[in-house]
Amino acid sequence: MTKVAIIGAGMAGLAAAERLAAGGVGSLIFEKSRGFGGRMATRRTGDLQFDHGAQFFTARGPAFFAQTSRWREAGVVDEWSAGSYVGAPGMTAPARAMAANHACVTQAQVSRLMRGDAGWSVCDDRGVIAAPGNGSYEAVILAVPAPQAIPLAASAGARMPSLQHVEYAPCVALMLAFAPETQCPLKTWMKTDFSPLAWIARNSSKPGRSRDAQTWVAHARPDWSREHLETSPEELRAPLLAAFRRATGILDDPTHISAHRWRYALVEQALGVPCLFDADAMLGACGDWCLGRRVECAYDSGCAMADTLLQSHA
Repeated sequence: MTKVAIIGAGMAGLAAAERLAAGGVGSLIFEKSRGFGGRMATRRTGDLQFDHGAQFFTARGPAFFAQTSRWREAGVVDEWSAGSYVGAPGMTAPARAMAANHACVTQAQVSRLMRGDAGWSVCDDRGVIAAPGNGSYEAVILAVPAPQAIPLAASAGARMPSLQHVEYAPCVALMLAFAPETQCPLKTWMKTDFSPLAWIARNSSKPGRSRDAQTWVAHARPDWSREHLETSPEELRAPLLAAFRRATGILDDPTHISAHRWRYALVEQALGVPCLFDADAMLGACGDWCLGRRVECAYDSGCAMADTLLQSHA
């Protein structure tokens, strides 16, 4: 099989690339941003860093537990608290380690797919993206949030009506930094009822993080995030900071404050299947939206997608 095009360098896309490579099939990954990992994200601002997406992950099944063990041996994952793992020195670390083994095109804003006599082409708004093998891919894997997969599948003429049933909740993330000596009884993380926040994490308590500043990440509740999704990040800071102060008792002025809006943050309604595959079009789709909202679900979905593709050419 010639190379497979994978759209998206989050955990599902990277897991698919790994499994395809193990089966002797090469791939090229197209990623719209500059980095890897999707919502396993780390925001860097000067000397500060914040895991503003997924805060940690667990490993419940044998396959992902084995993968997590390999990451720990490689020094890109560490245990934060019992059974809770984080990338080290940032949440993107395992994704970056996986991406290093594969060909990737970053900052590629894929808008459509075209199928010609030689195979699939991956295109942006200007036309076919300049990339090795583009125009001759035998298969395409969509490893992006379901709402983003829908128009791409449609452009390819693939029938995947179940994508319409996936539901997401957005999330607004608040990032704060304080002087390292700032006092607070919260040492790691907590769920909170201090509206509008749902979750607060002491980012600088994670292994591998700098202690030169005390950094925090707080996530807003889904309902509040949905209501304020189109509000500018600058306007979101004040209400979230007020809630953070009520929850933690930290009244000091932060040395840094910013907010980020995740449009597709939490899978509320998953499909309950490992992946989707149109054998006639040789186009598949995978992601945490197939099995659930956990990082492990994205990994398992990506592996299942690769296995399905490999079996189609067995």
